[in-house]
Amino acid sequence: MKLNPIDVLNVSIHLDNEMCSVGRLAMYRGQIFFEYDAEFLNRRIEISPYKLPLQSGAISSEDHVFEGLFGVFNDSLPDGWGRLLLDRAVQAKGIPHQKLTPLDRLAHVGHHAMGALEYSPDYSEVSESDELLNLSALEQEVNKVIEGEPTAILHELLELGGSSAGARPKILVGLNPHTGNLIHGVMDLPQSYEHWMVKFPSSLDQKDIANIEYAYSLMAKEAGIEMPETRLLEGENGKSYFGVKRFDRIGNQRVHMHTAAGLFHADHRIPSLDYENLLRGTMALTKDMSEVEKVYRLAVFNVFAHNRDDHSKNFSFLMDGKGVWSFAPAYDLTFSYGPGREHSSMVMGEGRSPGTKELIKLGEKFQLKKSKLIIEEVREVVNKWREFAKDSSVSNQSLEIIDKTLPTIH
Repeated sequence: MKLNPIDVLNVSIHLDNEMCSVGRLAMYRGQIFFEYDAEFLNRRIEISPYKLPLQSGAISSEDHVFEGLFGVFNDSLPDGWGRLLLDRAVQAKGIPHQKLTPLDRLAHVGHHAMGALEYSPDYSEVSESDELLNLSALEQEVNKVIEGEPTAILHELLELGGSSAGARPKILVGLNPHTGNLIHGVMDLPQSYEHWMVKFPSSLDQKDIANIEYAYSLMAKEAGIEMPETRLLEGENGKSYFGVKRFDRIGNQRVHMHTAAGLFHADHRIPSLDYENLLRGTMALTKDMSEVEKVYRLAVFNVFAHNRDDHSKNFSFLMDGKGVWSFAPAYDLTFSYGPGREHSSMVMGEGRSPGTKELIKLGEKFQLKKSKLIIEEVREVVNKWREFAKDSSVSNQSLEIIDKTLPTIH
């Protein structure tokens, strides 16, 4: 099979229940250009306010963080697990994955990107299915992919997780909250189902990573962090899998989502963000101090709960159909050591051992009147780690390792 490279890609967006053409991406002599539709420009809605200006004519990104793509479109591309699946799928067809351009990859995401953007032509080959999913059986096939072994359901895994970001294997499912049944969740769902994401452990994760992340989600909610609904889902073998309700879907309605990485063109693979930048960007984007306070509370939680994998793709913003932005619910909260045992996002320039001193300075810089109260509220909840761990069936070994680490943060 030969690769048919994409030269022009049409971009559309769901704004509430309306589908709108945004513009076109084009590849010319190895450089990527974008041009808005004149009709969309008249709407005066900015889908990426900092890096993709509303202007007529062909424009290209001055940054080269995302292979020449503007960050808002790069947010639609899978990385980690999703990218691995696509690479394996095209290799199986005899196409070297190295030949895929960013536009080729966006075409394979097609109409099924996270968030509200769509791309055509659509090469995604996603089929509708109401077949019930078996998490234990899927995990066995996921492990084959991780270990480089052939799997008979590579195409199904690509359908289920090919548009997802992040390193850990995951699938997009429909969950019936009353029966617990799971079905394919990329397409629009029947009325009794909700859009969820389910994670599988990677080869580097603790065996009870699902229980740990679930405990952290409960702890974060009690600490006042806005989070989606979460669940521990059980497989046939009694093993637990972490599930989280998607916030880029309201029923089957799609919501525009933009990561901090894409918004600021901050490479998530290296420490490239400070919480000061994140709070300042949130204020400029939302013009709402209550949204800034949400980010600050999350920063405090990440410091005290030792979540050091707080890179720029682990913060997102949502835009409604009128172009109004808000800080997205928190996600990917768990115990982690971070790159070089430092936070990916620094607190007032401190990445290795930020604590109360730096958090107070951060709050004062943005004149957050409740900053000291937030610090005390979050610290009080994190101090109850053992309770959350036991309620979530975290292993004694993991409970103790985390418990010994958390009190060292002051």
